[in-house]
Amino acid sequence: MKNKNLLKVSVTALFAAIICIGCFVRIPLGPVPIVLQNALCILTAVLFGGFSSCLPAALFLLSGIIGLPVFSGGTGGISVLAGPTGGFLYGYFIASLISGLIAGKPSVDEKNHFKIIRISFAVITGMIIIYIPGIIHFTNWAIKTNCVPSDSSAFSYTLRTCVIPYIPGDIIKCIIIIPLALKLRPVLALYLYTNEGENND
Repeated sequence: MKNKNLLKVSVTALFAAIICIGCFVRIPLGPVPIVLQNALCILTAVLFGGFSSCLPAALFLLSGIIGLPVFSGGTGGISVLAGPTGGFLYGYFIASLISGLIAGKPSVDEKNHFKIIRISFAVITGMIIIYIPGIIHFTNWAIKTNCVPSDSSAFSYTLRTCVIPYIPGDIIKCIIIIPLALKLRPVLALYLYTNEGENND
């Protein structure tokens, strides 16, 4: 049991490091860039499942808050959370937790149709949830910084700037994440959750 707990801590740190490395994949597109980290947060969440699903994202966010250059473009510090992308970062944690709870803990046998539907729903829900605090925060940021065009409302400006252009890319990310998660979850379950006497659903 002690070795298994140590392995869980190690895997959590590894997944957090993978999310951090994702900061180097960044395509500028206005004030909110196209990133890989949102997909990595959701992937690690559905791989872990349960309440521990948010731990890699939490460790990633904590690393950025204390100043490590792990946010998009190699930035860091609490000031990033106050910028235009801050809400999306909060969304990473919230979405990771909810996605993981929907997915449930992984099990060795996950080839039934119910699991496929469940994991697909978890991934898609997580990607959508990231947008909620992102939209709220960006709208407030745009109003405070007077970035909203005179012929547009703050909300419509937000949708045009940091939602609509990113939907096609996020759909592609979901298409990649879902089969990857289904493939890797049984492997993770074999090492982390077997012989625990726990319900993996």
